[in-house]
Amino acid sequence: MTLTKDESGAETPDPVDTYTPSARRLERERHKRARSRRATAIAAVSTLVTAVVLYLVVVNAPGWPRTKETFFNGQYAREALPKVLEGLWLNVRLLLICGAAVLVLGMLIAVARTLRGPVFFPLRFLAAAYTDFFRGLPLIINLMIVVLGVPALRLQGVTVDPVWLGGTALTLTYSAYVAEVFRAGIESIHPSQRAAARSLGLSNRQALRYVVLPQAVRRQVPPLLNDLVSLQKDTGLVSIGGAVDAVRAADIIVGRSLNYTPYIVAGLVFVALTIPMTRFTDWVTARMDRQRAQEGTT
Repeated sequence: MTLTKDESGAETPDPVDTYTPSARRLERERHKRARSRRATAIAAVSTLVTAVVLYLVVVNAPGWPRTKETFFNGQYAREALPKVLEGLWLNVRLLLICGAAVLVLGMLIAVARTLRGPVFFPLRFLAAAYTDFFRGLPLIINLMIVVLGVPALRLQGVTVDPVWLGGTALTLTYSAYVAEVFRAGIESIHPSQRAAARSLGLSNRQALRYVVLPQAVRRQVPPLLNDLVSLQKDTGLVSIGGAVDAVRAADIIVGRSLNYTPYIVAGLVFVALTIPMTRFTDWVTARMDRQRAQEGTT
């Protein structure tokens, strides 16, 4: 027990150490714990019952034996897994390279769309036309145009590698989406902050670089991470040009065996790669929401 001295010099117990919760508070906490345990038990039982029902419905279906042999064959799964993982390395490299290119190009387009003054109208018009076109063009068509159309032009010095061409198509499409995310973040910054930066002697470019962009990027981290998750999945579409990624590796085995288990393996591998990124995005979003809530209460 900690002792403190009052004004007369007498030692008295520290009120913090001597505090004991009231009976009503203890009862309330016991009630909360009981409700939490009951909710957890109900959720567990409900999940178990649902899983059992779904399992019985699937395994008792008339075509389940044939479906199991065609889509869930252990032999073909073991054969496909090493090749799918080898092809996945290409998807990961595409994600890293295209992700960096998308962020840079998207930021440039967003800044071009937010430039002020009539002299910058051509840049604003081109940036708006770019985002409108590539956001409206389906990604699969963009990939086919770039992967199949560019080699047909027979341009000197231009690669015909389907990996590079597929990555270019991914960058063109996703930079349009990311540009709109950055633009929303830039326009969410109150104009008074730009004006305050100008009043301190900063130029328009300095105000944009040191005041507006840092806040805009920080606010848009969750949607940017969501776009990154989508890009990770769509890297599998480069297989339409012949690039041997995880999807193409599975497709080769399917074409030889006429068994679709490798597709299931490839799908599960992509899911396993995506889930950590999705959970990280949720964590970042929740953290930023808590920070905004704390800033609003202070």
